[in-house]
Amino acid sequence: MTSSGTFTSDPGTDTSDQPELSAAASRLRIATFRLARRMRTQRAVDSMSDGQFAVLAALWTHGPHTLGELADRERVSAPSMNRTVNCLQESGYITRSADENDGRKVVIALTDAGRSIVDETARRRDAWVEAALAGLTAKERATIARAAEIMERMAAR
Repeated sequence: MTSSGTFTSDPGTDTSDQPELSAAASRLRIATFRLARRMRTQRAVDSMSDGQFAVLAALWTHGPHTLGELADRERVSAPSMNRTVNCLQESGYITRSADENDGRKVVIALTDAGRSIVDETARRRDAWVEAALAGLTAKERATIARAAEIMERMAAR
């Protein structure tokens, strides 16, 4: 990586690139966390934790889940997920109901209020990103679009 932050060669082609690759990894990590932290401030309910919103977003994206499935998806323990789900249920954002095929299982689903929270938070975050992009040049926006494609590929690994 040059002092301007651009890559000068294909990282990983030889071991002499290791310091450059390490510097690039560090800069990407820091920038990604700072951007994510800034976007997380754009939410419909200020008192909702990131973990609570992540559960609502998972249900919005992937549909109803059991408690265990949600815990696995969010990589937390079942007791921790139970506390999160209890709080979301008390707030009216989710429901629990018996599984139609297995009465021993409880299915957790979004309510209309929960869907509204996810929709409004996504709208606010998109608006914030759009405003930030508007302050960039066309070339910078093209670079960001390309970087987003690459980051999606990285995240899928």
